[in-house]
Amino acid sequence: MVSVVGLVGLVVIVLVNSAVAALVTRFFRVRMNTRWGGALYSVLFGAFVLLLLSVLLSVPVGPFITLGTITFLSLGVVLPLVVGMTFDYVWMPSPDEVDLPTSTN
Repeated sequence: MVSVVGLVGLVVIVLVNSAVAALVTRFFRVRMNTRWGGALYSVLFGAFVLLLLSVLLSVPVGPFITLGTITFLSLGVVLPLVVGMTFDYVWMPSPDEVDLPTSTN
């Protein structure tokens, strides 16, 4: 049976990982000049970052969560990666559409 602490910890892991996935996706979309480069690097590098972050964030709530490996990977890596990338690609404007100021004054 899952405790309240385990559920809260799992929600925190999903929310933090979703925010990190959106930031990683935006970073690669801005830095890459190719069409598929940003998405490819976001999926490959983002999944690795989210896996490390999931493991680190699950240490305090580990005894309260009894999930299998596949469930943990889907809730800690796949779901936040999909949500974060969808947030960046659908809701945020394209990096080419954003006007940046020419001077810092």
